[in-house]
Amino acid sequence: MTWIKTVPLSEASAELIHSLESQRPLYPQEYEAPVLPMDNEMAGIVASHSLIPGALLHAFSTFGVLMSPDLPLQRRQHEMIATIVSVTNRCFY
Repeated sequence: MTWIKTVPLSEASAELIHSLESQRPLYPQEYEAPVLPMDNEMAGIVASHSLIPGALLHAFSTFGVLMSPDLPLQRRQHEMIATIVSVTNRCFY
């Protein structure tokens, strides 16, 4: 459960729905199925951006583009970099 106000899908504005639908196709297939239970039909980290749909669109689209298989790094290299950054930042994501 997040500690900040979030917008559930049932109350989502057209802009929020558009932001959610626009960034999803940019992600690798492995990200399609949720790993953890979701609040309000959205993963917690995504829901935490639901009050600012434009930020949600740009932040998650950026990550999706950075994970593109068309880039020179392989998926496992992306994951190794993300792991090192998370450990350095003491973050469990």
